Amino acid sequence: MTDTKMNRRTALGVGMAGLATVAAPAKTSAAMPPSMTSAGLPDLEDPITRAWVRAKVAGSIAEEEVYSFYRLHLYSYLHEGNAEPMFTMNNLNITKWRPLDDGTYAATIFESGAYCKFNTDEALDYWENPVTGEKREVWPFVGGPIQSQVGPDGSVTDETATVKPKAHPLEIFGDTIFVANGSSFSFPNPLDPDKWPNESSSRIYHWDSHSVRAAKLDDVLNPAYTSAPGFAQFQNLVDFHPWVGMGKFPGRSYGKAYGTKLKSLDDLPGPARKTLEKQTPEIFNIDSWTGPRLDFPEYMADRKPT
Repeated sequence: MTDTKMNRRTALGVGMAGLATVAAPAKTSAAMPPSMTSAGLPDLEDPITRAWVRAKVAGSIAEEEVYSFYRLHLYSYLHEGNAEPMFTMNNLNITKWRPLDDGTYAATIFESGAYCKFNTDEALDYWENPVTGEKREVWPFVGGPIQSQVGPDGSVTDETATVKPKAHPLEIFGDTIFVANGSSFSFPNPLDPDKWPNESSSRIYHWDSHSVRAAKLDDVLNPAYTSAPGFAQFQNLVDFHPWVGMGKFPGRSYGKAYGTKLKSLDDLPGPARKTLEKQTPEIFNIDSWTGPRLDFPEYMADRKPT
């Protein structure tokens, strides 16, 4: 987050991350909400203000990079009994934000995740599936760049995204403003279950994801912040990823994540950073990416059916 005062009003997105603090942004939106109520609150009836709030809480109203770190705990649920712990992911999101002339905000999203022993920072090379007893080689997560555009009523993502968010209304509880989204998305599974019986969960892959970001009103209204500090969480209910080898079993993986924005990559927790440097070092050099990183096609090119 860049502490930069803005002196120009423009007429507005954001998802699942080393080097130094970014330079001052080249372009910013309004320093204060474009429209305020008589009570001194952002006027959420005004579309330009809603877009401004969504961008400042979720990312930035300036042209800058925003870093978010999450601890994601993943469980298996087999449609009976309780959810059982599988592993933990250290998830890093780097998003390049940019205000647009029409009052919306463009975001280019890069993301990666390092798998660890459940509830630890112990990086996993292999994981023993407690259901099948099989030892499976871990497949670290890398995704992006994904293009998104944030407007007054939420964000629109490009065709490569596995999240298609539908925004909830902006809400203010006490001294905190909440930006929530829900996404229910499904797509043809590129892994044919006849060819990948242990890896493919079904012919249609299902991905439900729900997220909330929250920030203090004082920070949202502080003209020194282009990106409001805040808390973030998301929950996923997703068909099992091919690498875990649950193709012959019903159910899905359930994930709960909590995290925050970072002022810079220097604030990334040291043990977590080590796991990301080991499993997904490319996330620390996103400017070198030459094309989109597509999870399933890359998996199919690198691995064989078991």
